[in-house]
Amino acid sequence: MEILSSRISVRPTDLDRSLRFYGDTLGLAVYREWGSGPQRGAAFFLGGGLLEVSGSSARPPDDAVRLILQVRDLRASHEYLVANGVEIDEPPEIKPWGLFELTARDPDGLALVFVEVPADHPLRRRGPSSTPSPGVTTS
Repeated sequence: MEILSSRISVRPTDLDRSLRFYGDTLGLAVYREWGSGPQRGAAFFLGGGLLEVSGSSARPPDDAVRLILQVRDLRASHEYLVANGVEIDEPPEIKPWGLFELTARDPDGLALVFVEVPADHPLRRRGPSSTPSPGVTTS
């Protein structure tokens, strides 16, 4: 099987409110828009993937699902989110696994985890301990 790309789909309780939140409040760039009225939707650039906001759901999202968003500067991101009225569940802190994180909520309550990888974190390390998985070749 070959997977060519991926995207996450969010089916909000209020489509217009969520499109404004992701496009205007978070400032995500639009990749594509389609349809009109309740069949309207948009896909936003999300780093290496896409976030599709379309359709509707009568139920809010489940806490088992979290959207992880890596940022360069978590403190600046926190200030931006607060200034734009985004609900913050957990303020910025270094987690036991060494990542600098904060958790916010979208208008439906979907957990948005903003993550900064500290310079000394193993995810950033390169060197002898960074060996490829078996069967993976590097050039």
